[in-house]
Amino acid sequence: MEIKELADKIVSILDNKKAVDIELIPVAEKTVLADYFVICSGTSSTHIKALADEVEYMLKRDYDITPDHIEGRDSGRWILLDYKDVVVHVFHPEDRENYNLEKLWEMKKTEG
Repeated sequence: MEIKELADKIVSILDNKKAVDIELIPVAEKTVLADYFVICSGTSSTHIKALADEVEYMLKRDYDITPDHIEGRDSGRWILLDYKDVVVHVFHPEDRENYNLEKLWEMKKTEG
């Protein structure tokens, strides 16, 4: 599976599970950590855990892909799924606003 295809699949899984404000951010030119960050919010700690679980389950079931690393599952406020080239961040809205990864990593947009 191509990296962009994986990122798009993750976005689709999150969208189907009603994630809020899903962002796909290309970061390959800014870091060696990943090619894409997928950032979204859940509406509660239960929803955040369900979103992360669904991504993990669907990618394992359909493509036999498992995350290299998972962080934050116990807290349910910011869960990170590391698929090497694609890193998924599932946030509680308050934590997402506080850390503001979009501003930190997003490429500067030019006005048209």
